[in-house]
Amino acid sequence: MSMAMRCRISPFAMLVLVCSGATAHAADTWPAKPVRVVNPFTAGGGVDVVGRAITQQLSELWGQPVIIDNRPGAGTTIGMEIVAHAVPDGYTLLVNNGSVATAPALYRKLTYNVVKDLAPIALAVQSPYVLTVHPGIKAGSVQELINLARAQPGKLSYGSVGVGSPAHLMTELMKSLTKTDMVHVPYKGGAPSTTGLLSGEIQVLFSPISTMLPHAKAGRARVLAVSSARRVELAPDLPSVAESGVPGFDGTSWYPFFAPARTPQTIIRKINGDINRILQKPEVRGRFLAMGMVPMIGPPEVLRDYLNAEIKRWSKVIADAGVKAE
Repeated sequence: MSMAMRCRISPFAMLVLVCSGATAHAADTWPAKPVRVVNPFTAGGGVDVVGRAITQQLSELWGQPVIIDNRPGAGTTIGMEIVAHAVPDGYTLLVNNGSVATAPALYRKLTYNVVKDLAPIALAVQSPYVLTVHPGIKAGSVQELINLARAQPGKLSYGSVGVGSPAHLMTELMKSLTKTDMVHVPYKGGAPSTTGLLSGEIQVLFSPISTMLPHAKAGRARVLAVSSARRVELAPDLPSVAESGVPGFDGTSWYPFFAPARTPQTIIRKINGDINRILQKPEVRGRFLAMGMVPMIGPPEVLRDYLNAEIKRWSKVIADAGVKAE
């Protein structure tokens, strides 16, 4: 074979080399324009707080605007769909909460697959809820609440911000593990559900820890335990539900970042590393801890494994409880 024949590169091989070079160049120069971060909720909620705190820092770090784009609707599936179908170039990202893991079981006609069409970037932040009761309820501990619920099946009511929300599914998990029966009362938001508990309209509520602790200190509510598997720094004397007689219980709200699948790994790794650096800043970490939120440092694989485990866990809870999205 001649030297010319041996050195000849096929058109296909040339295309692969050109495309590989283009991808590497794009990753090296990214971001060269504003980055959009889709939030599938309205402004002002937990996802918005986490998203804006981190994107502000990213904008300063990257020298490009990082813009939160609130796209609420259909139980967060509209916002997730936008990102799942976006061009995988790193300029459209997603910040969400645990609904990314419950959506597959709640909504049967999704136009995307959260595992196949979303690329994990960072777990970012976790936030435990607190199991709270109205002061008029004769339950000073989780076990006393369980005993009361067993003695009066169907008499106690619990609130949430809607069907399939963290508070709803956490309570259904607790009901399943403790063999108790309580009536679900969905509200249209966190403030109305909190008002429902404080007024006595409902007796039980899983609520964000930063929301409920001030009411507990003022005597308007009684906090029994944290929803996470372990105690938290913001309230170290408060036991977990699991250690209070419900082994296996673990429920937190979490705020992850994703990109469209097929986004170059060099870009994914860059965003992950930058988010981790931001979360380790003392002022950022301190701000989150003061709100009852715990920064989570780790590579994209941590989020990938966590997502898969949460999908499996909550799909079973949803199926066993017969939960159907509205």
